[in-house]
Amino acid sequence: MIQADRRTFLKLAAMSAASAAAHRAEGRTTALPQLDGAGIQWHKAPCRFCGTGCHVQVGVEAGRVVAIAGDREAEVNKGLLCVKGYHVGMVLYGKDRLTQPLLRRGDQHVPISWDEAIDVIARRIVRAPERFAFYGSGQWTIPEGYAAQKLMKGGLSNNHIDPNARLCMASAVTGFLATYGVDEPAGCYDDLDACDVVICWGNNPAEMHPVLFSRIVDRRSRGQRVRLIDIGTRRTRTTDQADNYLEMKPHGDVAIALGILALLRAQGSWDRSFVDKHCAFRALQAENTTLQGEAITFETWSERIAAYTPDVVERLAGISQDDLQMLAKLFADRSLRITSLWCMGVNQHTMGTAVNSLIHGVHLFSGHFGRPGDAPTSLTGQPSACGTVREVGTLAHALPGGRLVAKPEHRAQCEEAWNLPEGRINPKPGHHTVKMWEQFTTPAADGGDIDTIFVQVTNPGQTLPNLPLLFDRKQGQDDKFLIVADAYPTATTRLADLILPAAMWVEKNGIFGNSERRTQQWFKMVDPPGQARDDCWMTIAIAHRLLELGHPGMKDKDGRFLFHVEDEQGNVVPIWQWEHYYDVNVDKALFEEYRQLTRMKHKDLAPYEEYVKARGLRWPVVQQPDGSWRETRFRFSGVDDPYVEQGRDIQFYHSVTGDDRAQVWFYPANPPAESPDGEFPFWLCTGRVLEHWHTGTMTRRIPQLLRAVPRAYVEMHPADARDLSIANGEFVAIESRRGRVELPVWIEGRGAPPRGSLFIPFFDETALVNRITIDAYDPISKQPDYKKCAVRVRRLSNGNAVR
Repeated sequence: MIQADRRTFLKLAAMSAASAAAHRAEGRTTALPQLDGAGIQWHKAPCRFCGTGCHVQVGVEAGRVVAIAGDREAEVNKGLLCVKGYHVGMVLYGKDRLTQPLLRRGDQHVPISWDEAIDVIARRIVRAPERFAFYGSGQWTIPEGYAAQKLMKGGLSNNHIDPNARLCMASAVTGFLATYGVDEPAGCYDDLDACDVVICWGNNPAEMHPVLFSRIVDRRSRGQRVRLIDIGTRRTRTTDQADNYLEMKPHGDVAIALGILALLRAQGSWDRSFVDKHCAFRALQAENTTLQGEAITFETWSERIAAYTPDVVERLAGISQDDLQMLAKLFADRSLRITSLWCMGVNQHTMGTAVNSLIHGVHLFSGHFGRPGDAPTSLTGQPSACGTVREVGTLAHALPGGRLVAKPEHRAQCEEAWNLPEGRINPKPGHHTVKMWEQFTTPAADGGDIDTIFVQVTNPGQTLPNLPLLFDRKQGQDDKFLIVADAYPTATTRLADLILPAAMWVEKNGIFGNSERRTQQWFKMVDPPGQARDDCWMTIAIAHRLLELGHPGMKDKDGRFLFHVEDEQGNVVPIWQWEHYYDVNVDKALFEEYRQLTRMKHKDLAPYEEYVKARGLRWPVVQQPDGSWRETRFRFSGVDDPYVEQGRDIQFYHSVTGDDRAQVWFYPANPPAESPDGEFPFWLCTGRVLEHWHTGTMTRRIPQLLRAVPRAYVEMHPADARDLSIANGEFVAIESRRGRVELPVWIEGRGAPPRGSLFIPFFDETALVNRITIDAYDPISKQPDYKKCAVRVRRLSNGNAVR
């Protein structure tokens, strides 16, 4: 944001409610009332940050974003934004934007041309396609992820593609699949407007999803009764609003869910009619712990669940028996409508699949499902973790539309859609994230089978767990080649061999998919700086250079380029050439191809132009007899889902048992991978703060947000600090079996951990907390546990000085 525009920007942000009221946007641009004579043009876009999917109005003048306002026509946020959202326009204008390709030569990065950069990448791939990996994220747009997916699985016959979303929502995916046979929430944000009770399972929506949390606060301010229950391992701003705070031991959520189910069964207070009509029972096989598990009888399930009595749960989870009885009583009351919310606390867990499945099971067993306000709802942290990762299927084992590489019929469907010869798609799943980076940092002589990784829109040098093992070992290995496309220098680019300057957000066309199945489109509004270019173009340009070098996978079975695009006159457009990339709408071409693959799992998408007109649509989006397109708020419910058979109230039509029944699971409560001991006596939990998003690559370059929270810290209980003679603000060393980080202590700050527990946010690249986290992961989802490891605290000799 240029200095001359800042006053205008701040004034416009403040008056967003008034100005947006006059706005009726249907297409690309809408003129709003001018301020101080500014000729600002307004465009719609989803926010660049979290998975909520708030819509913003982007004010553009003289080729720059100069203003941001909340979009009142957007159902998601109704004109409201959080502190990050109001400043989102400033993410484009950090002083250290990357503007030219840089190749490592010796100890320096030197500028090279784009042609040379693309050639370097293509030649690395050609020499060993099977040793190449593509690492993306839930920040990929849908077309970007689809292009990467098609290049890897359709072109290179290589399934080594995975996203950083493996680190944040993989267990949510496996929980949905295990329960319903299909991914993503059945409910939507409308449930927050209809529920009587909200239960937060180890998450902090007051800071992590503040616009959604504001719906609860707003309803209370209007006199409505909404009971909020916060189940967590530390007090947060969500706790401040809660009617009940249940402080659990780390890993205690599994026992709590089991305890609720056990009480409902023992007291005979489950919803017998709902269960009899719509549910079956399932558990892991003793010798084969896979997602499918095995069917068990209700009697067997009841016998196993009975072990989790209130006294057992109190011992395992740390909550009182009275609080467990309170939860069971709420779920037993069918007059109430209960919405459960969860995010990383449940997902980043060595039993993440289990606790996700058990929370679904609590709702199903009690019948709190299928009515507005009755919903188990997983939230996501990235703007398109759902739309790109989960729906496009940019995972090592997946294909678009809920398909799997391991299934012959799914491979055949994609080969047909992509016009590929039979057998092109490899049936063997690729490496998941932890395995991919472990293989990349393992010397080839020791079995490391990945030697080149291309990273787009993510920062694994800061976000991977156990960085000393999974990232730092790359240093000094000359045969390992790391390619990073990003908008700014990061903890990842410091070890990169090739750095590519990337366009971001409204510097390119895009489509995201948010946490409530809402697909959202926007158009490019401003040019990127210097030579920065679109991630999608990079992928297509690499594919075409591979074609020129003779790689046979870059052609379909008719001999056409894998990314063949024509204009309206039927002429081939050379979209691999940057000067021609925007001659056509490449996003539209890729999206229309992709959406043909979305119907198998009833994730139907409308034509591209419908999203141009809308503030997002929730799938399945089905065409009506009059030609209009209708979205779906409540899946599996006869009141709204067009795929539920007429006359049925609930139908789980993707049931893993093929009988329209959801699965109520049993999992035993197993201990965490690492617990405190005499040498490392503290629990450590990591997470986010309101003002910063993920690794801070964008938000730390917004002066207002950086001033608000300039660096990371460690939260500590006052009694623990007193025992160690540590003062507030003093720098200490936090050490684990894997590494060490130095941070100032914050006592009685924003969050309040109990005795024996610490909390550190991970946004600060100057203090990489993931040098000390553990790389243990859920055996089914392969998602690591960032919420529980054992550490110790050491005073520093110069710790009293604020640095």
